[in-house]
Amino acid sequence: MHRRALIVIAFLGVVPSFLLASDELNARLKRIFDSPAFAAKRFGPARWIRGGAAFTALEDAPSTEAGAKDIVEYDTASGKRSILVSHTQLTPAKAAKALTIDDYRWDKDANRLLIYTESRKVWRTNSRGDYWVLDRASGSLKKLGGSDAPASSLSFAKFSPDGGRVAYVRANNLYVEDLSTGAIRAITTDGSDTLVNGGSDWVYEEELNVRDGFRWSPDGKSLAFWQFDLTGVEQFTLINNTDSLYPKVVKIPYPKAGTKNSSVRVGVVSVDRGAPRWMQIPGDPREHYIFRVEWLEDGEGLAIGQLNRLQNTATVFVADPHSGAAKIAFEDHDSTWVDVPNIGGPGTESGGFAWLNHGKRFLWLSERAGWRQAYSVPRDGAEPVLITPEAADVMSTQAIDPQSHWIYFIASPVNATQRYLYRASVDHPGPAVRLSPADEPGTHSYDIAPNCQWAFHTYSRFDRPPVTELISLPDHKSVRILEDNAVLRANVSAALDPPVEFLQLKLDDGITVDGWILKPRTFDPSKKYPLLVQVYGEPAGVTVTDAWMGAGGLFHRALAQDGYLVASFDNRGTPSPKGRAWRKAVYGAVGVLSSQEQTEAVEALARERSYVDLNRVGVWGWSGGGTNTLNLLFRSPDLYRVGVSVAPVPDQRLYDSIYQERYKGLPDENAAGYRNGSAINFAEGLRGKLLVVHGSGDDNVHFQGTQKLENRLIELGKPFDFMEYPNRTHSISEGHGTTLHVYSLIARYIEEHLPAGPR
Repeated sequence: MHRRALIVIAFLGVVPSFLLASDELNARLKRIFDSPAFAAKRFGPARWIRGGAAFTALEDAPSTEAGAKDIVEYDTASGKRSILVSHTQLTPAKAAKALTIDDYRWDKDANRLLIYTESRKVWRTNSRGDYWVLDRASGSLKKLGGSDAPASSLSFAKFSPDGGRVAYVRANNLYVEDLSTGAIRAITTDGSDTLVNGGSDWVYEEELNVRDGFRWSPDGKSLAFWQFDLTGVEQFTLINNTDSLYPKVVKIPYPKAGTKNSSVRVGVVSVDRGAPRWMQIPGDPREHYIFRVEWLEDGEGLAIGQLNRLQNTATVFVADPHSGAAKIAFEDHDSTWVDVPNIGGPGTESGGFAWLNHGKRFLWLSERAGWRQAYSVPRDGAEPVLITPEAADVMSTQAIDPQSHWIYFIASPVNATQRYLYRASVDHPGPAVRLSPADEPGTHSYDIAPNCQWAFHTYSRFDRPPVTELISLPDHKSVRILEDNAVLRANVSAALDPPVEFLQLKLDDGITVDGWILKPRTFDPSKKYPLLVQVYGEPAGVTVTDAWMGAGGLFHRALAQDGYLVASFDNRGTPSPKGRAWRKAVYGAVGVLSSQEQTEAVEALARERSYVDLNRVGVWGWSGGGTNTLNLLFRSPDLYRVGVSVAPVPDQRLYDSIYQERYKGLPDENAAGYRNGSAINFAEGLRGKLLVVHGSGDDNVHFQGTQKLENRLIELGKPFDFMEYPNRTHSISEGHGTTLHVYSLIARYIEEHLPAGPR
């Protein structure tokens, strides 16, 4: 159809059929993505207070004011409810309505409340906004930052240990504000666009989870902080063509694989006087990463975690905050990469350590023996002690009981698609004890109280929406339901028939991969059906989990209803709890191994299930999944007939330094590995139908890579389809109707090029 004809049709209000999914499927997608009745409700945000004897939660206020929230206190044991802070107390003087609460936290005695509101995105998260402090005793509500602070300009505000002061970052400098006098002191004064105090740069936030870059000392007299010098880091340019008369240019310091990183160091500064003292951590600060900073419990030292650039050696130093001198307390090494431990629970901050034995030891997760196991590590450099001796992976720690010396952690030794709570003794290492109920297979997550006697427990399955309850520990007894999602359960009940089938497939080399498959409601095993594969396949995530998948899971069910088999597989290299060898097999071969094993999984499924039509196989994925969609279409063109690649990385040299180098090494040292793993170098293999989708404002996986791929496909004379979402980020979610539009586009393309239904 000619462009002019398209314009006329659009003007008349008629939408060409090939631009939309079928009417029936489109109606399903509209319900999934536009109706709150199909969204799971989450409990909270809730905060434990008084060690776990009580907790607070945000609840709708009995008010005519739209969106007004009260902060309600519940006695944990009895469930007694009382309004601790009403929305009227959170209404500033002369304001028409109460503050909108993005987040909140209490001081240690729950006497003062810190409210975070009007948040704005800095890198990929909303880490800048306004902060207010409510003093419950006096009723005063005060905005922090002083009268000259611009709107939404403060980050990471935190109470001092005694609750009398608040520290925060503003314009890349650290400040401390006295809540009694209102006095504000600039702790650092050299912050600029290229020098960041107390925050982080783009790649640290994305890949090392370092955002909040400062720590109060236990006595409240000092701050330890990260300082980033971004000088020399190349800037990536984004062009916003949609929000003003002329384009706006946004520049983000973004180190790509093999390029210059920020120079990072750790300082300690008194909150009352003096200049920072810099910790003497050895090594080139541009060729190493500082992934953890935490005060020792006695305040007499700092624990600082460092990774070398190749990320195959993690070193923990103990530094003297007065002299800056540092000595090695522990070192972990791997021939591939060392995973930064996912340590969490009461008493730890983002980027902190978890302390054992009154601060004499710290908890560490290491794969040195072939599994991710928990170790108790002395801070004096003595040998670590294994806490979890089983041949099983500790996926993450949840809490450490300060009284009984148990660690609580998530694991699933038998079924890699599920997650359960276990505990193990720090003092008497031995077999871990599973606490999650044996009759509730699926995925369990927890928010454990500081006293480790209570927890918020959320349980879901692939076919079961989440339920959150209060439980007691360690008996895991349900006390009361906090959110049952009964409305959602009723609304999706018909869509969950037939139920998902989890399966295991043996590949050519004897490796067994996990997968799931969805079938149409009118499935006839004597017929053949088209197969659509959702792929991710990279080290950052898994797709095969027995957990509620939200709107994405319902999207796949809508496609199954349309007459497709929908399936997903986790190849080696994905972070499944299957041991070090499984996860590290991908080193240097990201893109190659996933292409091979995803293809073998489809072929193995077809051998087992005669109803799989190998002449109608499609694949789609987002981010790393978009990358692997390209790899599969280009490397196995005889199998995959259609693919939708959303926000892919066609050339691995274009992605960030920390992620890409962790799994591939440095580009100059592994040029062949980067070439062989990059889909763009195999584009000549494309024979099927390809749709590439990308947001032009993607600061994570840059639009640049997709444009380079387009040029290569044009050069090769390969037909393909393309959709740009103007100024959208990696999630392609900004703007009314965007999410529905994206998924309708994907569904329409699948319907058009991969005929549905049995044959």
